[in-house]
Amino acid sequence: MIISQIRLAGFRNFKEATINVTNKTLIIGSNDIGKTNLLYALRILLDRGLSDLDIEPKDSDFFCHEDTSQLEIIVKFEEVTDDCVVSKLPGRISDDGILYLAYRAWRKSHEYKFYAGHSIDTLEEIQERFYRRVLHLKYISSNRDLNSYVRREKRNLLKEAKDKRTEKDIEDDDSNLAIIEKDLLKTNKDVSSLKYIKSATEVINSELKELSIHHSDHNIIFDVGVSDLNSFIENLHLSSQVGNSNLAVGGDGRNNQIFLALWAARNEIQDVNPLEVVFYCIEEPEAHLHPHQQRKLAQYLIEKLRGQVFITSHSPQIAAEFSPNSIVRLFQDGKKGAKAASKGCSNIIEKSFLDFGYRLNVVAAEAFFSSAVFLVEGISEVIFFKALAKQLNIDLDKLNLSILMADGVGFETFTKILTALNIEWVVRTDNDIFKVPKKPEFRMAGVQRGLAIYEAHFDISEDEEKIIQANRSLLTGFSTGTPPSENQVAAVRIIDILENGYIYIAGKDLETDLMDQGLEASLIDFFETDSKADALAIMQKKKATHMFNFIQKKHESLKALKDSEIAKQLRACCDLITN
Repeated sequence: MIISQIRLAGFRNFKEATINVTNKTLIIGSNDIGKTNLLYALRILLDRGLSDLDIEPKDSDFFCHEDTSQLEIIVKFEEVTDDCVVSKLPGRISDDGILYLAYRAWRKSHEYKFYAGHSIDTLEEIQERFYRRVLHLKYISSNRDLNSYVRREKRNLLKEAKDKRTEKDIEDDDSNLAIIEKDLLKTNKDVSSLKYIKSATEVINSELKELSIHHSDHNIIFDVGVSDLNSFIENLHLSSQVGNSNLAVGGDGRNNQIFLALWAARNEIQDVNPLEVVFYCIEEPEAHLHPHQQRKLAQYLIEKLRGQVFITSHSPQIAAEFSPNSIVRLFQDGKKGAKAASKGCSNIIEKSFLDFGYRLNVVAAEAFFSSAVFLVEGISEVIFFKALAKQLNIDLDKLNLSILMADGVGFETFTKILTALNIEWVVRTDNDIFKVPKKPEFRMAGVQRGLAIYEAHFDISEDEEKIIQANRSLLTGFSTGTPPSENQVAAVRIIDILENGYIYIAGKDLETDLMDQGLEASLIDFFETDSKADALAIMQKKKATHMFNFIQKKHESLKALKDSEIAKQLRACCDLITN
């Protein structure tokens, strides 16, 4: 049995959203975009830990951007064949195993009702959430308290481990417990005999006798905190053993690991119960962990938990561990509220990712968490544009803007993925002139590259189509590496159209553009050459190294590019985010 879809209408920051999910679902998006709200919608229907008071609708539960009188949460289940669920909801599950559960609430009356049915059209009201006895979820919030959790669950963990002992284990334990009990009595006596501990309570006992004659034969003492063996065991606490020494458990990161490991073990150690179906929701498992441990924890939770799992995260490391069609990216669609890109888990996203092949990594995963991505050719462009942003007082982190290189992957692959995830993008590519294989002619590969991206992602107007068709053929077929003027004019006409889609073609490449747009003197001075041609020749041999060194020494000179075409391309990214 699996949850396959969640529909939200008028709920918190969701005006109307359909979100497809899968067996292991990662939910990502910016802060306050609705990740917790999405999980809370599931919890209203399935969490045993929420009381009737918790699920009673509050004004803040209704869509926040306009006056909304009603909210609705509908969860679709597929493969519903579990006997415990089928017997609990007879007549409400279709022959092919489809079940819908719904919650509706009204602002004016604060009334709410639950519904069930085998389709949205056949939903019938049911009494409360009786089905939670056999169908429910377990939830971990982002605020995890290891000590409180251990206090709650310690008895269950110990009992289950105790029940799994063999007869020989029980015999050995009973023998050891008898020894421990004798040692406890001796330890209590020895502690009480310490002079400073004994005298520390004399004032208390003296005052008590002044207050009352009752219990005058009783004395208050300090002891080890237990009066019998069972109390001693129930007061066991976690520590970290290093060599032969026990230490306090550790920092927040280690505590988070222990918490989630205990929680997963607590749910895994139990035999699969045929009398219930359980789902799991975990918020931000990466808290306080360094990148390698974030990846390992993601793998652990995915493999360890037997049921369907929903995880929210801000970590590219965790995102890189999920299959592409298991990612739900939430985004804000203006006043229409939060929505899921490609309606959640989708083959559209998976097909886009396949083009990455082995190259999918954390650098690519960073893009998932961006509001916009500036795609550039290579590492020298990344170095340059990050430095330029700083000199122009453009705060990339504040804008949630990433600058990524498409080198080795291709712009079309990146743009397909970003579009599927509903992430804005800007492209800057070199104005490459390549020789056509096996032909005595050349082509404007950079302009053709940009045009292919534009045609793949944008609706082309009639006027644009006429211009493109009139000039497309002139992008190729010339006999030298320098296009004739007619071909260059044709390219400019197409480049003007591409900029409508935030696709920018360099004059030639980054290094040449810097020379032509205001940095010629600075570059010639830095490379200690006599001419522009010599400086360019040096820069283009080891692009990234020379760009890094130049930025280190001459970053202040980038301010001269404030009004340049190259700065305009960076500002276009800002416009996409702020408009």
